[in-house]
Amino acid sequence: MTDLRTVIAALTAEAAEVDSIVADLSTEQWRLDTPAPGWKITHQIGHLAFIFRIAGMAAADPAGFGELTSGVKDGKAFDAAVNGALAEFVNDPPEALLSRWRAERDAGIKALAAVPADALVPWLVNPLPPFVLACAGMMELFAHGQDIADALDLQPVRTDRIVFLAGFIARTWNFGYQARNLPTPDVEFRFELTTPSGQPWATGPEDATQRITGPVLDLCLLATRRRHRDDLALTATGDVAEQWLDIAQAYRGPAGPGRRPGQFRR
Repeated sequence: MTDLRTVIAALTAEAAEVDSIVADLSTEQWRLDTPAPGWKITHQIGHLAFIFRIAGMAAADPAGFGELTSGVKDGKAFDAAVNGALAEFVNDPPEALLSRWRAERDAGIKALAAVPADALVPWLVNPLPPFVLACAGMMELFAHGQDIADALDLQPVRTDRIVFLAGFIARTWNFGYQARNLPTPDVEFRFELTTPSGQPWATGPEDATQRITGPVLDLCLLATRRRHRDDLALTATGDVAEQWLDIAQAYRGPAGPGRRPGQFRR
């Protein structure tokens, strides 16, 4: 699936799902700690607001985006810039933060949807097709939405929309190696997974010797490092695939501590 209109619709729906979780929170709930060390729910929404702001700028104002990100082309520098930007959001009253998140979200999605499907959008390391950048947005919403849901002891609604994230994970499977300064193996992966609705979904060469099988949801939780592999029903075939389950991540930069085995109920 590479249709821009379809992924924009999925991105919009995922953003609305995150919004529905935080829309009616009390001031005390906005200040709850999330599983990400040092991040409260305010940090999670502030981060999403910032990410959608720069995605919208990349799509609508490439020159401005280049100026903004000229010094943050590597993962560590970008993490520092994101953390610095959080100060702009986290001290807002909840109603102001909610309003800013919605405005940045809507503007970012609108700008991305307006990019010709065959164009490239500047991004942190390499320019990306708007379809791929929208899938990266799905990853951000999934990961930070999961943190918020965990803080509130909720189970997020997961639909087959997350296959866009699964495709992004398959595309960026080497990020875990790059984050740890490990050589990327010269192999190809086959992913054979089951969607939340029970449908089969697969990508990668059918004759690949390195294979990952299991639920799409579990792959997304693993590669966003929101669950430990011991708590997921993913199976690896091949030594490289087995190692990959330990280091998988769908984002550039430091891996972070991840989650402990058994930290959350299945």
